[in-house]
Parts: sequence; C-alpha cells; structure tokens
Amino acid sequence: MTAGRYESFFVKACHPEGGRGVWIRYTTHQRPGDWPTGSLWFTLFDVSAERPRAHKTTVAGPSSGDGEWLRVGESYIGPGVAHGDADGIEWDLRFSSDEAPLCHLPGAWMYRAPLPKTKLMSPLPAARFDGSLAVDGMPIELEGWRGTVGHNWGSQHAERWIWLHGLSRSGDWLDVALGRLKLGPLTTPWVANGVLSLGGVRAVLGGLGRAVRVRETPEGCAFEIPGRGLRLRGDVSGAGKDFVGWLYADPDGGEHHAVNCSVADLRARVDRRGAAPKDFSVEAGAAYELGMRERDHGMAIEPFPDG
Repeated sequence: MTAGRYESFFVKACHPEGGRGVWIRYTTHQRPGDWPTGSLWFTLFDVSAERPRAHKTTVAGPSSGDGEWLRVGESYIGPGVAHGDADGIEWDLRFSSDEAPLCHLPGAWMYRAPLPKTKLMSPLPAARFDGSLAVDGMPIELEGWRGTVGHNWGSQHAERWIWLHGLSRSGDWLDVALGRLKLGPLTTPWVANGVLSLGGVRAVLGGLGRAVRVRETPEGCAFEIPGRGLRLRGDVSGAGKDFVGWLYADPDGGEHHAVNCSVADLRARVDRRGAAPKDFSVEAGAAYELGMRERDHGMAIEPFPDG
C-alpha cells in the first residue's frame, strides 16, 4: 500500500459524420494507506436519444502488465486495443494513429515534480477507431470513427478544469487542457496546455505566462488561448441532454462534479502570425468536459461513487 493516487486511460471516438460517440475510461483509485480499486466507465452519446447511456463498474485489484496499460476485471486497454463488458454493454475496439504522442505539460521535469498534482498526455491525440459495440442488444459497428486516446494520473485533480478535443474531417485537431490549481488558500488563474495541429504542423497552445480567457458554463465555454505565433478564439457547446455527469474523487477525499459531452459543436478561428486566419470547426463530434466543485450547476450526475 502506498500514498494516494489515481490513474486513467480513456478513449473518445465519434462517428465520422458526428452525432454519435463513445467515451470509455479505465481507472485506478487508491486512498492513502488503502488498497487500490479499479473502475470501468462507459458512455454512449447519441444526439437523437433522450440522454446518454452511461454505466460504471468498480472492482478490487486492477492490474497492468502483459502488454496491457490497465485491466479492470476482464476488461482491458493496451496499445491498439480496448475491450470490455459491463451491464449489457460490450466493446471490442482497435485504434491507430500516424500522430506522435502529445505531452501536454511543457517540460519533462513537470512529470517528475510534485506540482502539478495532475499529469496528462495523449498517447494517440488523433486516432482512427474500428471495431464493434453492443449496447443493450443494439450492435454498433465502428469504421473510421475519429477521436483520441488519453492518459492522466496524479495525487489530486485540479481545482477546476476544462478539456477540449476535436478532430476535423481534414485531419486538423485540437487537444488542450485548461486548469486552475489550488495553492494553499489561493486558486491560480486559468492555465492552458495543449496543441492545435493544422496541416500536420503542431502549434503549442498556452503555457506558463500566456494569459487565457475563459467564460465557462456546464453546457459550454467561450475561450481565447494564445500560443506560439497564433491565437485561438472560439466556443464549444452541447445540448444539456447530451451531457453525462460523474462524481470524481481525489485520493484525499475531496470531490468534484465532472460533466462531459463528446458530441459537442466546436467553432474556432485561428489568427496566425504571417499567415491568413483559418477556421477550425467540428460539428457534433468535439469533446467538452468541465470539472468543478459546485453542486448547483443543474446537470444530472450519475449515481455511482468514486474511490
């Protein structure tokens, strides 16, 4: 038994035409001095449905090894594959990408340092998914679905966070995390870390010392994020019924509510130094996630504990 920590591997994939997507998360959670538990989180988003189909299962003794990143019960995720079975839901997915992994934090030393207490990266920031789902007896074939494979870990979640991801039909993509950190009695302003890839060329967004502007609500946000030689302005939003809400627990016992829509609309404009402005948009296939302390946000939270 060790100090408290958590770790997560997840996939987010959407139909090429948008409107339907899947978000699957494999996690470990360990309170200080206790044994770890493993959880399997599943959400099917469909804009034609009344609400997402969501479920979470928690078991003792998660594991890794034998080439797998993480195994929870008989479900597992590893290089190029995600397999699972829970509550009338089955999936067998394959994923690949020509893109190199993305390390969001600007320095390798930050992955070794105590702060930030949340570390994150995307092993496949722009991925293709194939395979099959079966949800309550309904088969769903995945062929060329677009999305990402993410990985985060640490000893504490950010005080407040936003995650944005979008992969356009042309292959341009955005993967950025924004966070506000708790430092003693103070909470930092928003700090962004991520990348916008246009035509195969990555531009770093955010970083320490680059002021970020955000106006967030549980159903979307407007943002202005500076980067190296560019500035990204835009907004992302989804219908309230297309969000799933979860309880996220810190190893020390603190809690957040996190709401996620993986079939959101994202519209942005990129102002680039020495180049013409460029539009970047994803319709009904972008991800917007907001993590928060408040409870009066009006969004439904799934009835599953964490930790």
